[in-house]
Amino acid sequence: MTYYTYILRSHFDGTYYYGHTKDVAKRIRQHNAGEMKYTKGKRPWKVHYTEEFQTKSEAYRRERYFKSIQGYRFLKSRGII
Repeated sequence: MTYYTYILRSHFDGTYYYGHTKDVAKRIRQHNAGEMKYTKGKRPWKVHYTEEFQTKSEAYRRERYFKSIQGYRFLKSRGII
């Protein structure tokens, strides 16, 4: 099964949200429907970036990395955010 780490960008205020899932399309629908507490107030969201992994643990580790200062620097240096 394929898993994804994703970055969403809010059209409301330009902030980013990091997550992981096995179905990006379903997850973005959930975020935009207001089903997620954290992202509910910053709708609408757009998929900004994704990476694909073979296991859930790899996708989760990458999400955690993106949320770290080293991950933030990596994303900035590549022009992703």
